Amino acid sequence: MSEPRARILVIDDESEIRESLELLLTSEGYDVDLAPNATEGERRLASKRYDLVLLDLMMPDKSGMEVLRDFRLIDSETPVFMITAYGSVEGAVQAVKLGANDFFPKPWDNEKLLIEIDRMIAGQRLSTENAQLKKALKQRYSFPNIIGKSDRMLRLLDLVEQVASSRSTILVTGETGTGKELIAKAIHTSSPRAEFPFVAVNSGSLPTDLLESTLFGHVRGAFTSATHTKKGSFEVANRGTIFFDEIGTVSAETQSKLLRVIQEREFTPLGSTETIKVDVRILAATNADLRKMVDEGRFREDLYYRLNVININLPPLRERKEDIPALVEFFFAKFCRENEKFLDVSGKSTLRFQPEALQVLMEHNWPGNVRELENVIERAVVLAADTLVPVDVFPEHLLQANGIRIRRTEGESLPADASLFEIVADYERRIILDRLEQSHWSQTDAAASLRVPLSTLNQKIKRLEIDIKRKGV
Repeated sequence: MSEPRARILVIDDESEIRESLELLLTSEGYDVDLAPNATEGERRLASKRYDLVLLDLMMPDKSGMEVLRDFRLIDSETPVFMITAYGSVEGAVQAVKLGANDFFPKPWDNEKLLIEIDRMIAGQRLSTENAQLKKALKQRYSFPNIIGKSDRMLRLLDLVEQVASSRSTILVTGETGTGKELIAKAIHTSSPRAEFPFVAVNSGSLPTDLLESTLFGHVRGAFTSATHTKKGSFEVANRGTIFFDEIGTVSAETQSKLLRVIQEREFTPLGSTETIKVDVRILAATNADLRKMVDEGRFREDLYYRLNVININLPPLRERKEDIPALVEFFFAKFCRENEKFLDVSGKSTLRFQPEALQVLMEHNWPGNVRELENVIERAVVLAADTLVPVDVFPEHLLQANGIRIRRTEGESLPADASLFEIVADYERRIILDRLEQSHWSQTDAAASLRVPLSTLNQKIKRLEIDIKRKGV
């Protein structure tokens, strides 16, 4: 059976009216509930959600106006259409004041009623979807999605919450991969500027002339390839936030122009004589030591102090390892959804690391910080053959960094100090090779004899670097 277009409640004391509306609405694909009086109508409204309510104005136990007034105290969104045999301008005005969305006198025009019901429900759903989308976008960069339960991260998030509502310029510092842009987006999303643009500029990826054109825009003819006028990032970000990633890479000439924008709140596009005023909050990030760069004459001291009004320093992952289990769970959920695998009926990830594998993650030094961990978890999700993920899904550099040697040339014997991980992987590799030889290198037959899915066997063959093509010749 197809899903109903919407669920509608009809509250009317006249059985003919209820039956007529039920027949009309169900023929159009709506799911209809009926209430013969105000008391029953209120009971149904309290126990179930509806997409629209058709409410009679005059009923013996309680007037429709009273039902409407009480309903609006607990629900201001669900559309309500009043219906009455005593239509009047005064009644319509009063119903609208109490929160009715429309007013239909008896007898009504069926075609008009259906058109208005359809329009109202469609509009309400669009409004709800837009609100949910805005909420989802906001939550994407809200504090709960910045994963961290360690004392350092909790103190940092308290600081982020404090400074988000201010106009102050903020410098976010930390090693590569610690999440500086994520923090910047969280600040913007939690600020009064959240409804306006967040414009990120990767300062380190652009040469000086292109960076200035990107920031300040240009007019037609400003340079050879300027075939049309283009707005710069500052103008696009007006009333919002502009974020400079890797601010330490900006040239001395551009530093001077940035200082003027911060001080004067204005700039001049390339090739133009017109000054443009802007209201932009500036956030910047760097993994360099700007104070040292100032001392060495590579960064303007006045710009440094303008940017470093408030400093948020992100700790490296090796200094907050207690956050790793929560980060693992977060990334498992993310990549299981993206790959549409290992999800339970509620859409949650069912993957877990074996204790030994999680221990490897806890002991690793994470030079690439959260970004490195994210890549490791994405790889684990792609290569996982079972819900309990073993250590051998990890990339070789991580295994080697932790003294684990799984991948070896064929025929090489295990070292005397082999770890449990290496012993298990070696045994698994020998078993798979034996079954492949018995099945004349048919992966399908080998998978059947091992009683595992073919996809599982192929993943193990790939991880253990068994050369099927060469053996199958």
